[in-house]
Amino acid sequence: MGKGKAKAKQIKGKLKESAGSATGDRRMEAEGRAEKLTGKVQESAEKARKNLGGR
Repeated sequence: MGKGKAKAKQIKGKLKESAGSATGDRRMEAEGRAEKLTGKVQESAEKARKNLGGR
């Protein structure tokens, strides 16, 4: 997964988290936090791969 897709996942997660918070939907809020975290991990993995000379 590329850095752009990882960033998009973070943004989608943040929006989902905000929507869940605004509507009081704890499940949606938790899903948003998880998606945002997944995007951050993927972005970090992509940075590490590039720093190690991978594609």
